[in-house]
Amino acid sequence: GIIHCVGSRDKKTNRWCSRVCCMYSLKLAHLLREHTGADVYQFYIDMRCPGKGYDEFYEKLLDEGIQMIRGRAAEVTDWTMTPEEEGKLVIRVEDTLSAYVRRIPVDMVVLSVGLEPAAGADEIRRMFNISCSKEGFFLEKHPKLAPVETATAGVFIAGCCQGPKDIPDTVAQAGAAAAQAMALLDKGYVEMEPNTAYINADHCSGCKSCIPLCPYHAISFNEATGKAEINEALCSGCGTCVASCPSGSITQNLFEDAQIFSEIDEVLSYV
Repeated sequence: GIIHCVGSRDKKTNRWCSRVCCMYSLKLAHLLREHTGADVYQFYIDMRCPGKGYDEFYEKLLDEGIQMIRGRAAEVTDWTMTPEEEGKLVIRVEDTLSAYVRRIPVDMVVLSVGLEPAAGADEIRRMFNISCSKEGFFLEKHPKLAPVETATAGVFIAGCCQGPKDIPDTVAQAGAAAAQAMALLDKGYVEMEPNTAYINADHCSGCKSCIPLCPYHAISFNEATGKAEINEALCSGCGTCVASCPSGSITQNLFEDAQIFSEIDEVLSYV
């Protein structure tokens, strides 16, 4: 018996679909049937086979005699009720297609476990200043326009670190990430954000309150001058330091006070 969605699509564990479980469970069932002739039961919630040739493979397994039972397995036990259950593991499941609870004795139970972020993902995220989703997977810059780029320039993601996916999708995404990296290297120079922040050293009090707030670690403290300094190569122009500076000594290019007030005056002139 192969039980699908163990640790996936469950409010108590992980809510997301791991995408690969259905297909590797079907592949395992096919190999078992082909090499041993065993009767194989698949316990599934929904069969998700969206890839090229995947649905045809599912239909092939139905023709091979693989037993498909739609329903979430409630219990795996060795408590027997009938002689044929002696010495077996019993899977109790509600068959939603036939609308009754079944007890199916099997020799072995295989759990199709879901995909989760790696244990060290959070450490890697902090090292490269990468955002992550609430599930813990690395977050892309834009799901459609920049699916392999991150908010940190020059850092690209591919594969299951970005979310559950199978091998063809991982290879395609890896190719896209490699192409983006090669384009960056072939260019020979790096385009900086025009809206970077800068510090007016005459007004900076050296309180250091801006340093821990910068998500890109672009601000450092100069011990010789007693002032904070911004590395424009690391600054992405988020404006966090500008809004938090208690002395008002940090200004952001393209968002200087004179520019903003001029825009406000121009808008109010039409009122």
